Amino acid sequence: MTQEYPHGHHQSVLRGHRWRTVSNSAAYLLSSLRSDMVILDVGCGPGSITVDLASMVPQGKVIGMDTTADPFEEGLKLAAKRGINNVSFDVGDAKRLPFPDKTFDIVHAHQVLQYLNKDDRIQAIREMRRVAKPGGLVCMREADQGTVTFYPEVHGLKDFIELYCKVARSSGGEPDAGRRLHTWAKEAGFLAVDITATAGTWCYNTLEERSWWSSVWVDRILHSGWRDTTITGGHATQKDLDRLAEAWREWGSSEDAWYAIVHGEVLCHVR
Repeated sequence: MTQEYPHGHHQSVLRGHRWRTVSNSAAYLLSSLRSDMVILDVGCGPGSITVDLASMVPQGKVIGMDTTADPFEEGLKLAAKRGINNVSFDVGDAKRLPFPDKTFDIVHAHQVLQYLNKDDRIQAIREMRRVAKPGGLVCMREADQGTVTFYPEVHGLKDFIELYCKVARSSGGEPDAGRRLHTWAKEAGFLAVDITATAGTWCYNTLEERSWWSSVWVDRILHSGWRDTTITGGHATQKDLDRLAEAWREWGSSEDAWYAIVHGEVLCHVR
């Protein structure tokens, strides 16, 4: 990924990422897994999905890759805690994957392409296709901010989503990536007949879920790299961000709080 991840790797960001597992963020590829597969996880972050995938291919191996090694320590600790030894982590660029052609049975990317500009995201998909074996899969999942729905109707949350999308697009990203994912795969060279497109969701409603989700965003708004990007880019002031953080607190404190977002998913079959 040639563009710097706009949220950075502050603990508030990693706290959100480490919640992700195959079951809640990559279930669409479960039926495609075999125990001896070799898998590349592009944009792996702290590696919670990476390590989970490795547990499901005990005779295979999984490599997690990101643009910086900063979050890898978490992945290594998680693997050690779970007794998983068929996983490793490497620094690399999705636009120029450091692997030979036809290396992996599955190339997986979760919440990666939305942060890249148009040219880079198509090139990244081409690279994922290049390093996948014939008969293998390129599996991608992206959120779609335009599908966010929540209750109660806290006004500040709508303002936050609008600001989030504005900041993302200012650097060439696409926050409504989910609905476009299958078209990007075609632009990168996959035939429509080789693309299986589905949708998945994240939904937060229980006391634990809404408390966690709201606190993650309060911290990210006030402390992560996204805050710095937003202020230095002239998109908002600290006073604006304080107001949006308070809106998240208000939403999270409601016993009726409910939040959902749709994700686009594609399984791209490599010929």
